[in-house]
Amino acid sequence: MAARRGAMTVTLTVMMMMVTVMAMMAAPVAALRAWAEAAARADAAARAALAAAAPLLGALAALAAQMRAARRLPWDATPLGAFPELRARLWQKQRGAAEALLEQLGERREELRAVRDAVGAAGSAVLRLLEEPGPAELGLALLLRRGPRCPSLADVLEGLQDVERYYRHLYLESKLLLQRLSLDSLADVEALPQSWERILERFKEDDVVQDTLLKVSLFVENHHEVSCSPGS
Repeated sequence: MAARRGAMTVTLTVMMMMVTVMAMMAAPVAALRAWAEAAARADAAARAALAAAAPLLGALAALAAQMRAARRLPWDATPLGAFPELRARLWQKQRGAAEALLEQLGERREELRAVRDAVGAAGSAVLRLLEEPGPAELGLALLLRRGPRCPSLADVLEGLQDVERYYRHLYLESKLLLQRLSLDSLADVEALPQSWERILERFKEDDVVQDTLLKVSLFVENHHEVSCSPGS
């Protein structure tokens, strides 16, 4: 009888601890759900921005090739030499078109910046909640604990940081590439699609966003199953 009472006491203690942990994690888990929604929207926005940039880059490169060809053209040795103002007018028209394309590319870059900021804000919201007195007292063991189908909270937080880093680097590389462009260096502008594709290839090989979304989904689902189970 004493042994049975002792076992019941241990079981009740464990159940109380689980209830306490679930209560402590309720707000962070809600923030993780919000992070996942924000990350999914950000991923779609980033893909849309990158897709929209591709034809702009192609058009700009083609225009740069035309501008280089116009520079090399021996105007005075052709019938066009009789119209000296034509060369200047053509150059101004081409330059204006190129500047308009650069402005549109700048808008796509700002969309990537907005993605970076949105993911960063959602990740910071999760970390702030985990730093509050309740969740902060969970201890290292619970932070590192994994289940058969569930990543640990530490795994999830590492993923959040990886995703933030991913979008931060994508924005910075696109920003630096576009900032280096100058219509005084048309050869670089003409090579822009290749330079852009090299950046994209590095990021296409990284599945960190989808991997982290899966981790968050499994973690949140596991928390819901535990908190809703009959013994909880």
